[in-house]
Amino acid sequence: MQKSKKIDMTNGPVIKLIVLFALPICLGNVLQQLYSTVDTLVVGNFCSSASLAAIGTSSQPVEMLLCIFLGIGTGVSILISQYVGSSDSPNLKNTVATSISFLYICAIPISVLGLFIGPLVLKFMQVPDDTMGYASAYINIVFLGTLGNMGYNMNAGILRGMGNSSASLLFLIISCIVNIVLDLLFVGVFKMNVAGAALATIIAMFCSWLFSIAYIKKKYPELEFTVFPKRIDKKILKSIIRVGLPLGLNNSLYSLGHIMMQSLINAQGSVFIAACTVGGKVNGIANVAITSFSSAATTFSGQNLGARKYKRLSQGGLKIPLFSGLITAAAGIIVTVFCRPILGFFTSDTAVLDMAARYVRIVLPFTWCYAVFNGIICFVNGLGEVRFPTIVNILMLWAVRIPCGYIISYFFDPTYIMACFPISFAFGMLCMLTYFLSKRWKEIKRLGALDNT
Repeated sequence: MQKSKKIDMTNGPVIKLIVLFALPICLGNVLQQLYSTVDTLVVGNFCSSASLAAIGTSSQPVEMLLCIFLGIGTGVSILISQYVGSSDSPNLKNTVATSISFLYICAIPISVLGLFIGPLVLKFMQVPDDTMGYASAYINIVFLGTLGNMGYNMNAGILRGMGNSSASLLFLIISCIVNIVLDLLFVGVFKMNVAGAALATIIAMFCSWLFSIAYIKKKYPELEFTVFPKRIDKKILKSIIRVGLPLGLNNSLYSLGHIMMQSLINAQGSVFIAACTVGGKVNGIANVAITSFSSAATTFSGQNLGARKYKRLSQGGLKIPLFSGLITAAAGIIVTVFCRPILGFFTSDTAVLDMAARYVRIVLPFTWCYAVFNGIICFVNGLGEVRFPTIVNILMLWAVRIPCGYIISYFFDPTYIMACFPISFAFGMLCMLTYFLSKRWKEIKRLGALDNT
């Protein structure tokens, strides 16, 4: 392990380590945003607004089926970070082996299931007739790449748990280049429309997965990583499910909520769908720091819990969300001010641009609340306490965001539906701040006061 690039979160200045860990993930998030944004850019410039709307409305059915597994993948990352912190090599290897087997058990059924469920979800979402054909073609192709998508995310989680956040950046650079070249080739040259964008995406994801396998096998031989399933440790599998299943179910409920929100957006027509798609991409570009610092928070709390560094836990639990919120607020202000010229890269349709600018100006200035909220949630998840964050996440979506969306849609102007997002962000942040009043946090603070390391 000493020869591999990994960051030991249990020693050294907290913020410096967090920034070093988060920076490659942040750059990777920029590439990941570029990865998905390229589809929007190419389709928006070579195809119709209906095709652009199809790209935006197709992500929810895919997320709905993948989200449970991706939550379990986060559980794998949490367990690995804890075993790294406690230097438990046998359980570390067993966790990796079990996760590989679990990947294949889940990926193939999800691919098949997606081909049948995807079109039904699109109908439930009230996708307009001029968009339905494109959206169906897109998700059918994307589901064929489920193994590559899930495999890459699982391997990236393993590496983050090990303290290595830089490797996934290399994989994303490779896949992003592949995606851009193939997007321009399939959509711009061969005129394959959204089907070409989907095909480019899945080929790029498989490239990421295969490169990540080669990297782990070379750099971490002690993990005994295999390409195909080898064994399942029942005890480890139970631990993975205990930590990851609540996260996955939470993701599933969240995805279902997104589908309901998307149905409200879809009811306004393809122009409004396209505007929200473009606005969402610009918001994502501005908010790349959120997931990177959140991933760092999970690894930090997991490693330090495993090493019983309670003083560092009490420091990181406050500093990481605060730092993430400040960076997101600064980026939000800059992008909001210059949103119109940025949006112009995606489309020249004036109606789409006007509505997309409204979306950005309403949502983005308040996303710092979400950064603080998500930073605390991921830190608490790293401690293995997934119940409270799950409850807060569900309440934020189902008790606040969705009701607000319906109220705005039916009693006010439906083109201001996006206002429900900042309302829910503020609610979630305030709820998660109450964790610092909990018995568990007070116990961590007490143990931290006795910790001289």
